[in-house]
Amino acid sequence: MYRSRSIQSSLSLKDKLLSIDYILVFAIFILGLVSILAMYSTDGGELKYHTNSHILRFFIFFVMFLILSFIQIRFWHSQSYLIYILFFLLLLGVKYFGLTSSGSKRWLDLYFMNLQPSELMKIGLILFLAKYYHRISIENINKLKYLFLPIIALIAPVILVATQPDLGTSILIAAGGLVVAWLAGVRVKFFAFSGLAFLSILPIAVSFLKPYQKTRILTFLNPERDPLGAGYQIIQSKIAIGSGGLFGKGFLQGSQSYLDYLPEKHTDFIFTLFSEEFGFFGSTFILFLYALIVWRIVRIGHITRSNFGKLYCYSFGTAFFIYVIVNMMMVLGLLPIVGSPLPIMSYGGSSMMAIMLGLGIVMSCKVYKDTPVN
Repeated sequence: MYRSRSIQSSLSLKDKLLSIDYILVFAIFILGLVSILAMYSTDGGELKYHTNSHILRFFIFFVMFLILSFIQIRFWHSQSYLIYILFFLLLLGVKYFGLTSSGSKRWLDLYFMNLQPSELMKIGLILFLAKYYHRISIENINKLKYLFLPIIALIAPVILVATQPDLGTSILIAAGGLVVAWLAGVRVKFFAFSGLAFLSILPIAVSFLKPYQKTRILTFLNPERDPLGAGYQIIQSKIAIGSGGLFGKGFLQGSQSYLDYLPEKHTDFIFTLFSEEFGFFGSTFILFLYALIVWRIVRIGHITRSNFGKLYCYSFGTAFFIYVIVNMMMVLGLLPIVGSPLPIMSYGGSSMMAIMLGLGIVMSCKVYKDTPVN
């Protein structure tokens, strides 16, 4: 063990550079370039605010991703609880000092950017639970006394985010935490009991939903009930995607986007704009890039030595997949509109920061794959 640690701590810069997963780096970079083109299209083919801001954020956070890749995996393990606590305190800060926009209080004004801590909590919770279950033996994982802390760590941020209100992000945070517990070996019966408990309180929970949240659910069930109001966004989204055909209408030629039939096209509905312009084959290319990223994350989890690294990579890879699927199902009308950004593609600094942070930790697991974590 001592020899392994000595070897890892004495890795030269050349060794670290050779350890990088360049396929993953390439896929992320290409996806970023595609997102810049899509953002350029949302601005009408001009370098306006959204495009300039997205370009700046992508390259800053891409460099951050590369820098984080060279931080020892033992650092991420040792600081996991602290990172979670920091992100949780930021969530509390939102509750008392946050900025309110469109009836929601989700952001902190950091002067140089408006930070949405709920996006960071997606990573913080996975880190926290990966470290927690790394220390628990398989024989003890399903004992009640070892289930208490993970449940509190999961429920506390979910409740805070749900009360902002941001139901979609709270569900995605919970999904990431549940994935870690599942992969760690928590028995199916606990998930079944939790599911039954959730269903039993669902009618009560619905009564606490905001009017716009209830409207989103009703609109999902029948978008045509209010085609010029609540159902307008999803109807226009499906029209835009369908009109793209096999090869699309061409770059900067999307009528739904350019005639402003499609609201929020630079954020949650960026995939709709891209599909209209590049069609089925362009959409398939985006899906391929996402599949490649998820595959490389899972592969890194497979080859890394530490249980902490494996749990983190498998969980983050699954969560990343969920983020992509939820967004795409949302814009296709297969899920209610929940305000879930498409990783890297959608406009938003907090989402980009969180995803690049998560990917940086994954790459750290690759660079230091032989480092034991105690």
